[in-house]
Amino acid sequence: MVSRRSFLHQSWVSPLFLFVVVVALAASSADGSRTPRVPCYFIFGDSLYDSGNNNNLNTLAKVNYSPYGIDLPAGPTGRFSNGQTTADAIGEILGFKDFIPPFASNPDDRQILVGVNYASGSAGILVESGKQGGDNVDLSQQLRNHEVTVSRIVEILGSKVAAFEYLGQCLYICNSGNNDYINNYILPQSTAIRNQYNPDQFAALLITQYSAQINRLYELGARKVALAGISNIGCTPSLIATLGTNGAPCVNSVNQLVVPFNTRLKSLISQLKLSYPDAKFAYLDSVRVGTLVGAAAFRIRATPCCQVSTVTGLCLPNTVPCSRRPSYLFWDAFHPTELANQLAAPLFFPAIQRIL
Repeated sequence: MVSRRSFLHQSWVSPLFLFVVVVALAASSADGSRTPRVPCYFIFGDSLYDSGNNNNLNTLAKVNYSPYGIDLPAGPTGRFSNGQTTADAIGEILGFKDFIPPFASNPDDRQILVGVNYASGSAGILVESGKQGGDNVDLSQQLRNHEVTVSRIVEILGSKVAAFEYLGQCLYICNSGNNDYINNYILPQSTAIRNQYNPDQFAALLITQYSAQINRLYELGARKVALAGISNIGCTPSLIATLGTNGAPCVNSVNQLVVPFNTRLKSLISQLKLSYPDAKFAYLDSVRVGTLVGAAAFRIRATPCCQVSTVTGLCLPNTVPCSRRPSYLFWDAFHPTELANQLAAPLFFPAIQRIL
């Protein structure tokens, strides 16, 4: 596992900030010397979890350049952060010593038995979400990629029965839906879809599709599944700068827009538990965790750490980012800093632990 860069010795770190960091890092290191809690870990979603699947795509939504990865020994990897993603940090809590490889890196047989990351920047539940910026791997295609992995695991282990017994012990995590709003429903040019669907109807559309996708994941052997809700996307620097807040900390109208999705996602999880008593499902409350992390630790919550493009909201290539990164909640105009991700992971983990 890529080691964390520590800023705890810095004199400007506040006592409250220090307390939160120490608690979170202690929790996330609890199982670091043990065998991983699960034999394998599969990751789905968008740029919050992407670890390099977009690097070779024809898209604006790729970040395999400096200053991304500035706090990783490997440098830029395609992660939309200065370092670890939340999915990486959860993997560390689980006890994995190395990052889960992206599907696009063509992991070998040994690697896929430990897990694969399918997440793709700008991707959503709907095929069309995020495509205005170029290619991405939407969630349905991520599942088709996982089918390839499952077939390989069947070959490696010798039978479908052995493979599904193995896969049923793994953790599956998905963070999807953000781009169906940010890069679809609330885009200025998306008047047609807003005219066709009010916010509750759009949430229903997304959950109907998401339900089919998670059912397919179950059919492919998943039995321990954690699904993240949409965070307060109205608190991202991009939407604050674009839409304004009327003096509020965030764009409250956008935060309210995604409430029906999260409400329906919780209901979907309840339905999945009833439909599949041999499986376990968890809801990861991104609004709660994001609020706790932002309020407890960061002095600068609405300004990116790096200089960003006015078109994409991503860091401008080869620019020098802020030096006091632990003071910043956001790395670019959409994505949290590594430390925010590392603090979020142990706050998500109790929900994950209940399905392990």
